[in-house]
Amino acid sequence: MTIAKDFAAKASVAFVAAAMLFSMIAPAAQAQSAEDLQKMINDLMGQIASLQGGSTTGGDMMSAAGVCPYTWTRDLSSGSNGADVMKLQQFLNADADTRVAASGVGSAGMESQTFGPATAAAVSKFQVKYRADVLSPAGLVNPTGYFGPGTRAKANALCVATTGGSTTGGSTTGGSTDEEEEESSELSGEASLNSFEMDTEESSVEEGEADVAVGMITVEFEDGDASISRLDLTLVGDTSDQPWDAFDTVSLWVDGDMVAEMDASDEDEYLDEDAGELRFSGLDIVAMEDEEVEITVAVTVQDNLDSTEITDWTVTPTSMRFFDADGVASTETSNLDGEAEFEIEVAGANEEIKVSLASSNPDATDVVVDTDSDTDDVTIMVADIEAEDNDIELQTVVVKVDTTGASTTAVVDDIRVVIDGEEFDAETLVSTNKGTISSSESRYVDNNSTDDSVWYVFDVDGDVVIDEDSEVSMEVVVDFNDTDDGVRYGNGVTIEAAVTSVELAAWDAEGAENLTHSSPNQFKGTAVGDEHTLVAEGILVPVDGFSSEVDTLGQNDTIGEFTLEFEVTAVEGDFYITETTGTTTITNGVEYAVDGFVAGDVVSASLTSTADEDTNDVYTVREGETETFTLTVTVDPSSTGTYSAELAGIFYSENTNGSTGAVEYVITTPSDFDTAPQSIQGS
Repeated sequence: MTIAKDFAAKASVAFVAAAMLFSMIAPAAQAQSAEDLQKMINDLMGQIASLQGGSTTGGDMMSAAGVCPYTWTRDLSSGSNGADVMKLQQFLNADADTRVAASGVGSAGMESQTFGPATAAAVSKFQVKYRADVLSPAGLVNPTGYFGPGTRAKANALCVATTGGSTTGGSTTGGSTDEEEEESSELSGEASLNSFEMDTEESSVEEGEADVAVGMITVEFEDGDASISRLDLTLVGDTSDQPWDAFDTVSLWVDGDMVAEMDASDEDEYLDEDAGELRFSGLDIVAMEDEEVEITVAVTVQDNLDSTEITDWTVTPTSMRFFDADGVASTETSNLDGEAEFEIEVAGANEEIKVSLASSNPDATDVVVDTDSDTDDVTIMVADIEAEDNDIELQTVVVKVDTTGASTTAVVDDIRVVIDGEEFDAETLVSTNKGTISSSESRYVDNNSTDDSVWYVFDVDGDVVIDEDSEVSMEVVVDFNDTDDGVRYGNGVTIEAAVTSVELAAWDAEGAENLTHSSPNQFKGTAVGDEHTLVAEGILVPVDGFSSEVDTLGQNDTIGEFTLEFEVTAVEGDFYITETTGTTTITNGVEYAVDGFVAGDVVSASLTSTADEDTNDVYTVREGETETFTLTVTVDPSSTGTYSAELAGIFYSENTNGSTGAVEYVITTPSDFDTAPQSIQGS
């Protein structure tokens, strides 16, 4: 039929219908209420649309609606209010395929300014009709009922400025273009259920968590397309048969959009209270033939549950109703396979604080301290603190500091931690010389430990919040006392910071609830910093200035040669080191040890240096200068064995002869200053 003949036919039908409408209304006008008359008009308008061939599109939709031209400028969804909602309802009611309601509120002539379930269902119909323009570009199979950017763009394109029913943009007058009709997609075929499977998504949910996906339903139809209109689910707990005491809501989601939600906290909402059965109706979830549709089942759990509700729960599908293209309804109850199982846990049950040594932690080094004034802002350890399963507020942090060669309180003037850029001074000092920490009421008890330890307590008071699955750094920063000419402490004192399970037992933190130290222990990990050596006046021998080589000599590799090269820096004066070498029995020069030595072995050593050497075989290291020393150790074993050599200490003096008043610089970690092992054949 041509456009002209189609228009004439529709005009004739409209004229007859109008006459029918007038003849029916006139006699009854005084006998009927306004609401009854409106219903009669709506019914007759529906008959007119049917006589005219059903739905209208394009220009017909716009001219019939009496709303176009109009442009929607915001997204609309359930709960939206305003004049643009009424315009949308009028626009949708212009097409019998997308009308909001056949009668009553929302029907033609009775549109409202409230976006409710009926409007959402009409929007879904619109999305299905223009699937190629709305759903497919967004990668969606099913409608959402959400009047978002894609749907709004299509509606605005159809509801453009018109003149005599024609649309702009090249479309034809009085109807949709061929292209629009091709893009419009409707259900087809006599659909039957091919498969229905439900599986578990999340296996645990905490109190107070919202919209947690606990189950996934996968549905597929064959022999045609289907629209799922209803779904029944049961919620059953191992120790509870009252899901309304455990859940706030249960919702269904498709392609990331919520399509239905039930008030699961209202006992009256349950179809079968004894079975914990909920019915989701009016869904309009479209499933195209041979294409899987995924429906996510999500729950929102109430707070402060009783022990009976904190248990294992099972969601089971019991019934599904769907329609095919011909509007034939089918209800499935026996071919719904699978279930979803999950556990409700106490809020914060999976929260954790994890402590570890940071990659930026400073390596063991010599720290130069002043003899007359404090040495400030020295970082002796950096740790990482990670929050798991929730955002966590730090309340209290405890760090242990160990020193050797002097008491910690004599060495440390002040200590603080810098956590995520926030600085906190020590509020409490626990120093017993033989102490450790417990989680008793006072937190600290003396258990006769042999370590000289001090625990520093830092009140963070929630000023640091660690985001879920993120970490922050914690620097331990020390201000050192001056040595006061050796009265407080001398050279060679070491210092080390640590956070172990002992210290973590006194930490406080808060997530959904206060983190606990037992059942479960939510404080994990350890961080032990490297040991640092304090030097006020004397020499420094840095680890990173050490290197070594091993070799064998002799015709049959019967002699081992070990070369140890190290740097020496003079601090606060010139210092003198004699060329003397020996094992632990010497009192000046360079001290070494040979691992593997047995009686009968012959060991010798020699020392050279880049430093100036006087006639008395004394090397001079000037203040602020660094010189390189090379110690060569030779081992002639009495029998075949494996040997290595290590630097044990260096005697230095302020006197030019290098021996008077010599002070030993002890190598506190010999393993940092040793050679690789070497197998040597016995002579």
